Amino acid sequence: MFLLWGKHIRKYYLRYGIFFLIGVAALVAVDYFQLRIPEVIGNIVDKLNNEGSIDVYSPFFRENILTVITVALVMFLGRITWRVSLFFASKKIEERIRNEMFLKAESLDIAYYHSNKVGNIMNWFINDIETLEEFLGWGSLMMIDGLFLTALALSKMFMLNSSLAFISLIPVLLIAIWGAIVEKRMSEMWRIRQESNDKIYDFSQESFTGIRVIKAFVKEQQQISEFRKAAENNRDINVKFTYISVLFDVVIELIIALIVAIIVGFGGWFVYGTITGNPVVIFNISILLSPGQLITFFGYFSSLIWPMIALGQVVTMFSKASASYKRIAHFLDSNADVKDSETAIDVDIKGKIEFRNFSFKYPDGDSECLKDISLTINPGEKIGIIGTVGSGKSTLVNVLLRLYNVSPNTLFIDDIDIMDIKLKSLRNGISIAPQDNFLFSDTIENNIAFSNEDLTHVERVRDAALFADVHNDISQFEKGYESLLGENGYTISGGQKQRISLARAYLKKAPILILDDSVSAVDLKTEETILANIKEKRSDKTTIIIASRVSTVMNADKVIVLNKGRLEGFDSPANLVKQEGTFKRMVALQELEREKGGSDGN
Repeated sequence: MFLLWGKHIRKYYLRYGIFFLIGVAALVAVDYFQLRIPEVIGNIVDKLNNEGSIDVYSPFFRENILTVITVALVMFLGRITWRVSLFFASKKIEERIRNEMFLKAESLDIAYYHSNKVGNIMNWFINDIETLEEFLGWGSLMMIDGLFLTALALSKMFMLNSSLAFISLIPVLLIAIWGAIVEKRMSEMWRIRQESNDKIYDFSQESFTGIRVIKAFVKEQQQISEFRKAAENNRDINVKFTYISVLFDVVIELIIALIVAIIVGFGGWFVYGTITGNPVVIFNISILLSPGQLITFFGYFSSLIWPMIALGQVVTMFSKASASYKRIAHFLDSNADVKDSETAIDVDIKGKIEFRNFSFKYPDGDSECLKDISLTINPGEKIGIIGTVGSGKSTLVNVLLRLYNVSPNTLFIDDIDIMDIKLKSLRNGISIAPQDNFLFSDTIENNIAFSNEDLTHVERVRDAALFADVHNDISQFEKGYESLLGENGYTISGGQKQRISLARAYLKKAPILILDDSVSAVDLKTEETILANIKEKRSDKTTIIIASRVSTVMNADKVIVLNKGRLEGFDSPANLVKQEGTFKRMVALQELEREKGGSDGN
């Protein structure tokens, strides 16, 4: 009746099926034996009714006591077994699916995260997967226990007194009808509730990430007000969902009370007729029912109360799990646009880069941000990239990492179309210090050594720090390279953060190194040291430097000058400064700033 079925979950039913089978066997054993208790009580009642007393030393008493002890022992061991088996299986499935989701998250390209916010994805990884696990654990228990216990109890009720059982069963059908009516509505409400949670997660994540901006502009109260609106909307949706859930449970309880009244009413009537010698006749059938049998019958029905209540909870759990699974499945079914083609090959990258009439537009963009770029960078060259804000400097180097697909036969690495190179091979051959220098909440040493898990850290990390001219800064920290950085490096300055990111990129020793405005936050002396280290230690490797200061690229072999996405110039700095255009203008402006005692070009 209630079974989650889809390609992302059914494979785990087979893998962990043995644990579900053990759990089911234990549940069936517990259900079967616990129905012996009403029989014992009924036998004792009839014995007392017929004889007035019971000899505690009689075989009858010993037999019934032994039955109770056996039932207690089986129920004790059985409940331990089904708890361990079912909950182990549900937790393992949760673990596997979460791991599958994490691997999927790593494989998706940048464009996916532009259209799906971090808060939404966090909610899928936390609330939705936990909702799924709850149904697989407790939901499976309630569903299996309810089905078997109901079947066993009903069979015993019909065997004991079919007339009373039939009369009692009629209201039970109402539960099934009510469950079918409510389930679809609850599933839809849960989906709406989870989408509301997405907004809460996303708003919180953005607020925490931008807390410094919020404080700087004194917008705390505004953010609190916006959060309150989102929280109140979330509350209203939860209240509606809870209302439907409680209404469902109340109706179930009313139906159960109705059945109890039927059993007591009709059962008492049947017992009275039997005792007085005037049995009730229905459809020409005399109905005989002793007091003990009524007690036993009521005991069987009492065993049905839990399955009927559980049915209500299973409906709720299934509704939630079904909605959550659809969200998880949609995520797992998402395809990465950027992936290896069937004919992609591994390449030992040397460092040659060629753009041939290259144009590029972002997947969600309206116009091309790079237009008709043609140039060749030879292995070992030091290349600078200069241009006004928004001219496409960062885009030009991002396409080298193939964060986005590009048109075939327009971009080549070592004379091979970048679309024909395996992603892993391509990205192993390129190292980048990005514009947004993200650092992990880890030690400085581990941040620098991030590119290679097999490094024997100390010496090579220190060499990378010297290359980025950050070794002296690190040495002044109390714990040196073992100093723990705050989230995204908030405990250090912008310049230190930039240089640690640069050291991490250098340590990879990749044939192509890209520095995306990676020295903008350092002073001129430090910049000169870093540029000298690049010239000395990467003399045989390709290095591309995006710069906001002309001084940064004045010693480059060649400079790429971009203007509104077009290639304005590609030549040595000495030749470019002789030509009219963006480069010459930037040189003149920065020289003017120095003469007036202004900034150094920032």
